[in-house]
Amino acid sequence: MTPERSAAAADSGQGAAGAPSPGLDAAWSHPVLGRLLRGQGRHQRLDRRYPWLLDTSVVLVVFLVSLPDLLSDSSNGPFGETGNRGQLSTAVLVVFAAALIVPLWWRRRSPTVAFFVILLVSFVQWSLGVWQQAGISALVALYSLALHGSLRVLGWAAALTFVGLALSVCFLVHVEHPLLGLFFLVGTTTAAIAVGLTLRIRRMYLAALEDRARRLEIERDQRVQLTAAAERARVAREMHDIVGHNLSVMVSVADGAATLAANRREQSAEALRILGDTGRQAMSELRRVLGVLRAEQDDERLLNPQPGIRDLDHLLARVRAAGLRVTYRSVGDVDALGIGVQLTVYRIVQEALTNTLRHAGAGSAAEVTVTTDVGRLRIRVTDIGAPPGAHVQAEPGPRTGDPGHGLVGIRQRAAMYGGDVTIGPREAGLGWTVEVVLDVPSSTAPTVSGDRLP
Repeated sequence: MTPERSAAAADSGQGAAGAPSPGLDAAWSHPVLGRLLRGQGRHQRLDRRYPWLLDTSVVLVVFLVSLPDLLSDSSNGPFGETGNRGQLSTAVLVVFAAALIVPLWWRRRSPTVAFFVILLVSFVQWSLGVWQQAGISALVALYSLALHGSLRVLGWAAALTFVGLALSVCFLVHVEHPLLGLFFLVGTTTAAIAVGLTLRIRRMYLAALEDRARRLEIERDQRVQLTAAAERARVAREMHDIVGHNLSVMVSVADGAATLAANRREQSAEALRILGDTGRQAMSELRRVLGVLRAEQDDERLLNPQPGIRDLDHLLARVRAAGLRVTYRSVGDVDALGIGVQLTVYRIVQEALTNTLRHAGAGSAAEVTVTTDVGRLRIRVTDIGAPPGAHVQAEPGPRTGDPGHGLVGIRQRAAMYGGDVTIGPREAGLGWTVEVVLDVPSSTAPTVSGDRLP
């Protein structure tokens, strides 16, 4: 097993996603950037709920920008005197302005159509020598096309826009300062395209990060599920071995009793023989089940009995030989526990001490306490953490992340007896604590030896 003590943070109810970026945390905590990010989040939620609100706002803003141009008879634009708009009636100018502004309402749903309609209307009014402030809608439509539309269409749209601006300034519309006007128009058009592409790339990047986070979360959940399934299979194998061991003892006793009863000509001989046959049938079914559970362990033939409380001394001796100072204390009649409970205690202590060796390393110290009371069993393993300057065998890294096989195994074994598991740092000082409380009845463990089922 490869236990990960870092899963204690996950047990406390923290989220499944990975740790947030320190730079993002700094941005959220900044008084200005944090307010902008929070405001952006609120605006995005509002836009998802009411998508028409932003489109209508953009139309109204462009309309307000072009309104002074419609109410004034002046032909002075940002590049000096422009065109001959005085030759057209106000009604025609209003129609042109409406034709330029209204398509913006569909700029996100149909950016290509909206842009080319605005560009066509712009060419018509430029051919008539008219230049209105409502032409800013072409920049908004070009920005929307860069953000939401096809990139191939965007290239053609940018080329047509530049050609149209050059023709209008140089030939179609009389401009007092044509070079200044052309420079300004090309610059603003390029800026609109650049801003749209920048936001588009940013959205794609954020979408890729969100997709990666979702996939990592799914992979993590799958790893946890696979680890839990493997541990349940291992627990099932061990528990079946225990049941098979007890069945073999029962069959042996039943056969011996049947033979003795037959020699004495007692009526119970047939019942005892039926009992032995039933036990053998049960053992046969167990072998089939174990054959499925051990499909991946055909070469592994473990014939030793399952470990129990008395085997903790050998386990602790091996751990001490690895450099970990361990003290062991038991309270109550732990030898009276059932075989399954004793196996659970052994495995939990084994996983906890393996964690200590992995994360605290040699030179640390641990304390193991097994306390049994009426219907309750408490297993507590604590360590003092890594001593200063000690070399830790595990890979360096924070003690936060996905649960490993060891902790999953502890939880699975504790769940069989309705137990509670507490894993986390010690309340005082360095080190970690693994505490498991099981709700188990006391029962005398059989002492007849026997091999594990093949």
